[in-house]
Amino acid sequence: MNNLRQINKKSHYFIKKSFRKILRTIRKYGRYSPKKETEVELLLHFCINLKKFTPSIHKNSGLQNFYTKQIEAIRKKVTLLHEDLQFDYEIELNDLL
Repeated sequence: MNNLRQINKKSHYFIKKSFRKILRTIRKYGRYSPKKETEVELLLHFCINLKKFTPSIHKNSGLQNFYTKQIEAIRKKVTLLHEDLQFDYEIELNDLL
């Protein structure tokens, strides 16, 4: 998987392009995992790292929208899981916002 430290930070275009490439890999591995919560875990980890990423994704509306869409995608996937897991993941999601 591509490392966030190796991303070309010269423009927001390349940052977003790299994020999409990482996201494709996350979805591929999450889809073929026998556990349903694997993709949620991977996406949560990705979003936590996005929040810490420099330059800040909150300074660009395109990157901010990308981040928001990922949070919404995680929320949809969490609703398909067991109630106990839903509660735990909702706490983590609220920390991201």
